[in-house]
Amino acid sequence: MAAVPGKRHNGKYPRARHVTAKRKLMRYICIHSHFYQPPRENPWLEAIELQDSAYPYHDWNERIAAECYAPNSATRILDPNGQIRRIINNYSWISFNFGPTLLSWMEAKAPGVYQAVLAADRESRKRFRGHGSALAQAYNHMIMPLASRRDKVTQIRWGLADFRRHFGREAEGMWLPETAVDLETLGIMAAEGVRFTILAQNQASRVRHSGIRTWRDVSGSHIDPSRPYRIRLPGRRHIDVFFYDGPVSRAVAFERLLENGERFAARLLGIFDDSRTWPQLAHIATDGETYGHHHRHGEMALAYALNYIESNGLARVTNYAEFLKLHPPTHEVEIFENSAWSCVHGVARWREHCGCNSGSRPSWNQHWRTPLRNAMDWLRDAIAPRYEQAAAELLDDPWASRDDYIQVMLERGARTRAAFLGAHAKGDPSPEGQVTIWKLMELQRHAMLMYTSCGWFFDELSGIETVQVLQYAGRVIQLAEKLFSHPFEADFVDRLREARSNISEYGDGAGVWNKFVKPGMVDLIEVGAHYAISAMFKPYPDEAQIYCYRSERQDHQAIDSGRLKLNLGRVKLTSDITGEAGTLAYGVLHFGDHNVSGGVRPFRGEQAYQTLARSITEAFSRADAPGVIRLLDGGFGSNIYSLHSLFHDEQRSIIDMILDDTLGEAENAFRQLYEHHAPFMRFLAGLGTPLPKVFRTTAEFALNGYLRRAFSADKIDLTRVRSLLEQVSVGSVELDATTLEFTLRRSMERMARQLAADPANDEALRTLAGAAGLLPFLPFSVSLWTVQNVCYRLLNDVYPARLGQAQAGDQAAQQWVSRFLELSERLSLRVDANQ
Repeated sequence: MAAVPGKRHNGKYPRARHVTAKRKLMRYICIHSHFYQPPRENPWLEAIELQDSAYPYHDWNERIAAECYAPNSATRILDPNGQIRRIINNYSWISFNFGPTLLSWMEAKAPGVYQAVLAADRESRKRFRGHGSALAQAYNHMIMPLASRRDKVTQIRWGLADFRRHFGREAEGMWLPETAVDLETLGIMAAEGVRFTILAQNQASRVRHSGIRTWRDVSGSHIDPSRPYRIRLPGRRHIDVFFYDGPVSRAVAFERLLENGERFAARLLGIFDDSRTWPQLAHIATDGETYGHHHRHGEMALAYALNYIESNGLARVTNYAEFLKLHPPTHEVEIFENSAWSCVHGVARWREHCGCNSGSRPSWNQHWRTPLRNAMDWLRDAIAPRYEQAAAELLDDPWASRDDYIQVMLERGARTRAAFLGAHAKGDPSPEGQVTIWKLMELQRHAMLMYTSCGWFFDELSGIETVQVLQYAGRVIQLAEKLFSHPFEADFVDRLREARSNISEYGDGAGVWNKFVKPGMVDLIEVGAHYAISAMFKPYPDEAQIYCYRSERQDHQAIDSGRLKLNLGRVKLTSDITGEAGTLAYGVLHFGDHNVSGGVRPFRGEQAYQTLARSITEAFSRADAPGVIRLLDGGFGSNIYSLHSLFHDEQRSIIDMILDDTLGEAENAFRQLYEHHAPFMRFLAGLGTPLPKVFRTTAEFALNGYLRRAFSADKIDLTRVRSLLEQVSVGSVELDATTLEFTLRRSMERMARQLAADPANDEALRTLAGAAGLLPFLPFSVSLWTVQNVCYRLLNDVYPARLGQAQAGDQAAQQWVSRFLELSERLSLRVDANQ
């Protein structure tokens, strides 16, 4: 069993070593966390679609947010009895960067965590002499040494603009993706006002004391990481660099150091060397997901270690910008260009088969990396001159316009678009000209995204990360072919044929393209098909949002005949991204269940539309289903669609709707079987006789269903749940712990929100306390993070006043205090006597 972070198994805490005030002034600690997820949005819908592998969450961003990003915003520090004595925001104590694409996702999908991150940067500025702990990052995690100079400039400018927009200040430091570095990139960063970055020890070549000519070789990770260094750059510029401690960083990431906060604190303190006569910085850098996602409760070990070190005066917690202000570099350094923290071969991992991989499939190779990069480079270089020529007709400076397009990417409102056109457009572009401008800009945005490093990092060409960058390339090709009337796809796919998959089913890059990319390409017709078919099951209002498209219904007819249903209509669709718009006519026939056939085509005028609609409705009124299908085929040509044509989330939602009746029938049948045979099952269990498989399956289906419904009720029937759990125990029934935990957690979070909205509501308090009373009886653990956060705030903000009222003789307050103490105990919240 893993130790509670920061706590010995015997419950004792480490004895603090005495540190003199003078020594403390010389000892600083900084933890840097690089929080990043690859962009996962569908390039055509601008949204992350359902990812089943992340269940019970919608997608991996959501899951990792729940396991890491959220816990670090409200991290528990436990007392020796395992009770929560403090909840702190880790981000305010560490140095960190968030990938810009991840932070934008968080702003929309996890706003509470997003606000906690911004608040932490503001708090760190108070704590660290005006220097915030947040760092910027090159925009979409491109490997900078492998990028063109023009792309490097855009990546850095986009990253800095994104940082300003979120954090409301200029970035002092910038994280380089994979710490991949070359002097050209550093020169651009310095020119854009970046003061420092962070590298690995193995990236340092030689050092010297400023003002001394003699260099000392420090290759092989022999550079002293306890001080900052300065890199002299062309043009009389410079940038400062911190080289993080490699051994301790590796121990955090890969050697289970986070299983115990005490050992973590000791290892950090072990970095200091009393023989050093200068102010020492003990600092590490890892992926931020290490703290909670890769290592469960890792955020608690981090909080414990920093709290222990700071509270015992063993060192001073700082961030890089503050340390740099207090202790500017006294040494210069030269680096190994084209090096990175995650490839011992420089930056080969992102362009060739170098041997660096996850290690999970030793027989696989990564020779596909070279042709994939060659194909991307060819596409970039093929579109660049055409982009420049087309954009020059509409924009003053095509490349300056691209750099400034980040403002529109961050806020796609009418005011931002108008400001962009006012700053960059030649004259007053027509509506058609504006659509062309937005398409040109989107072409370049996706040409950036297709170089996201994760596409080359892992083991297999058909992996989700590589498919994602191929999808971005697909969007580039789609836009380029429309803009420039030139075929790009065939030449691109020919180059992909040289990339061999490790999975024989896919063959090569062309096979991966045809299976995973080509079918997902979307234009207005596909969006119209989604609208038309999904409207058969979930009618839309006159105006609706479908991912990044707006729909305006212009006509809609719905006719039923028994199980048969017919929808006809026309709709105008407009892209929020490019402004492209079109009016489409549609017709859909639903036979019941999953059998749907629909057609979509561009609107060809009122007469043609009415003629087609009239002929289809006449055939439908005669119950001539084959005739309707023939008319749909004839009227809409090859643009015939089915449930397969729906976007993934809506497809799953509609299939669930169709399944509801079927599953309901099956559940009723299992429930009746279980209730009929339950006494005999208990009799067999009492004899120690294994249940026959049919009985075991019946019990599992029925009891899981009973518990799922009980946990999702507005008020949980505690007696009923305990009875069901007893039946589970007696019959040795296997529970669907993942689903049941998630269901109960969401119910308790709903109860906690109700209590927070009205803390004096005795019924809300009783309901939540009752649900918490179930926890010891469950055969699985429940994540109480949100519920504990709510009750911790009540403990600090409401409980003291209620306690005072109770002590003054208020009986209602006495009852409230009694129940709240009971709830706090069940949630492992420590309540001090003088609180």
